[in-house]
Amino acid sequence: MTSQSLRLAIDIGGTFTDTVLVSGEEAILASTKTLTTHQNPADGAMEGAKRVMAQSRRSLNEVTGFIHGTTLATNALIERRGSVVATVTTEGFRDILEIAYERRYAQYNINLEKPDLLVPRERALTIRERMDAGGDVLIPLDTSAIDALLIELDASGADAVAICLLHAYANPSHERRLRDILAEKRPSLTVSISSDVSPEAREFDRLCTTVANAYIQPLMESYLARFATRFQAEGVKCPILMMTASGGMCTVQTASRFPIRLVESGPAGGAILAARIAARSGIDGVLSFDMGGTTAKLCLIDKAKPQTSRQFEIARAARFIKGSGMPVRIPVVEMIEIGAGGGSIAGVDRLGRLTVGPKSAGSEPGPVAFGRGGTEPTVTDSDITLGYIVPDTFAEGFIKIDSEAPKAALSRVIGARLETDAAGAADGVSRIVDESMASAGRMHAVESGKDLGSRTMIAFGGNGPLHASRVARSAGVSRIVIPPNPGVGSAVGFLFAPVSFEIVRSRYSLLETLDLNGVNTLLSDMIDEASGVVAQGAGGAPTRVQRTAFMRYNGQGHEIEIALPDRDLNLNDVEPLTAAFEAEYRKQFSRPVPGMQIEILNWAVRAATPDAEIPMLPETPTLTTITPAQTRPIICDVDGQIKQAGFVSRDILNPGDRIYGPALITETQTTTLVSADFSAHVDAMGNLILIQDKKGGA
Repeated sequence: MTSQSLRLAIDIGGTFTDTVLVSGEEAILASTKTLTTHQNPADGAMEGAKRVMAQSRRSLNEVTGFIHGTTLATNALIERRGSVVATVTTEGFRDILEIAYERRYAQYNINLEKPDLLVPRERALTIRERMDAGGDVLIPLDTSAIDALLIELDASGADAVAICLLHAYANPSHERRLRDILAEKRPSLTVSISSDVSPEAREFDRLCTTVANAYIQPLMESYLARFATRFQAEGVKCPILMMTASGGMCTVQTASRFPIRLVESGPAGGAILAARIAARSGIDGVLSFDMGGTTAKLCLIDKAKPQTSRQFEIARAARFIKGSGMPVRIPVVEMIEIGAGGGSIAGVDRLGRLTVGPKSAGSEPGPVAFGRGGTEPTVTDSDITLGYIVPDTFAEGFIKIDSEAPKAALSRVIGARLETDAAGAADGVSRIVDESMASAGRMHAVESGKDLGSRTMIAFGGNGPLHASRVARSAGVSRIVIPPNPGVGSAVGFLFAPVSFEIVRSRYSLLETLDLNGVNTLLSDMIDEASGVVAQGAGGAPTRVQRTAFMRYNGQGHEIEIALPDRDLNLNDVEPLTAAFEAEYRKQFSRPVPGMQIEILNWAVRAATPDAEIPMLPETPTLTTITPAQTRPIICDVDGQIKQAGFVSRDILNPGDRIYGPALITETQTTTLVSADFSAHVDAMGNLILIQDKKGGA
């Protein structure tokens, strides 16, 4: 990459669209936040792009790299705004979605709400065919029954089809043949096949992933085509790359085929940014905290690598209970996301309890203070009432804030019910939302077998720096890093993501009787496919490949990820792979199980361009305490009393400057609240470092 490169990143969120323009490796020329335009998200994106171009005096035809992430796929699944989908499964397996895991996620809940899996039984169709687990044909595909299948599809009203035939991961020929016939006879029908979308064993998960892909594919194909055309018409000449849930990038064409991989793409950018900061600062354990206008996302990062997974759930019926959502098997950066953002709506339930979220005011109509028709108080309205948000500096001044309207709404909706004033209501809203986020972080850590106390929080997002010290205190974290340009942190993270593509395929084998020729051929084919996808967006950059096996003891239900050597496997690899598996098993479960056979279910290949180079962090100068020239009254989050908080612009702070709380450090797109029990100083790279040192409680 040359120093003349000009790269644009756009992250479309539920409330705001973040835009960043970078020159060279990481010199940020301009950044901005615009309200997301839900009717046509490209409108808000274009407004942001034109704004940063005007600020930097550059033009869109100079852009050499363009990365885009969007919540559209996620929101379409959550809000059920996708296509009418029908499924086609092997005859006799019509009820895969109904049977699911054959268990209840809440055993004793008589009013259990089952996950909405998008396809009712009347649209679950079948075809006669059968493969065995090794991929051998037991019953040929009955092509004579396809005309009858088409009649059923037409009658169902489906405009998308998810095909998931038994053991198609081992032999996809029947799925591909059926797809081709449907495409020929019904060219307007969108068809997703499981052997392309999620070629792994476990029929229910594979079918759910294929259904989700088919459900959003027409919407995303249309959106991506219109988005690319819009920016090309304005002068963009370079390819547009899409951020994926795994923390990599792919082309628009790949994203159109596999839109399910775009789910949670924005938060993945934030995790990449936090990992880069961790690597640069030499921090081993990190809790990344990304709070936007609609949701808050928390991710565990160890040794500069975000925690990853191959499965997550969409739209859980019960927020924190596994099994209550729609399972999707794709490579993802693992994080916990809750409906807690600046736009989260507060109220009082029928039991007289103060509640916050998960419903959000979003950008339309937005918080009451925006004056765009919102009538229900939100977290942002509470922060304004508490004095944490200064109207004159909010959102670069592009959004006018009415500081009196939130007080009236808080008094009317909450104060009148709970017999308190606007300030008391706002304080209650703030404490509840902060504790909700801290609880989510603690739960995520416990589920991962990790502790938060020794970790450093890296906070960003439009509301992250404002709530970081309050959430950190509740979560037991005593050190916080807030990077430059935190309000657009996820978009900044896009710019450091590699172009990558990961493929996981199932091929069962015992380790000691490994079919070396078959496995090496499988891995070679996967490498060719993944590398071909990456080459489309890599622009000639070199590609590296990682190979992985997912291993377990014979009879167990879940696998452990073990790295494979970067070459063909041979008989000499059996012993070191056994040792590697037992070492990882010991790390997770205390001890290996002697005498048990080891089996491999899945094989994975990830092709990617090299990670961006990470310069080391220079040493921070000697700290010098400064006293802000201005103060503002706030309601202290520690004791609930009115206190004078130091008020200073981040622009005037130099490396080594230190401020004791309470203080508000403002910048164009967000504000950092330094709580009364914290201090803040600037390190050599311009990061704000907040430390709970209990010296600021005076």
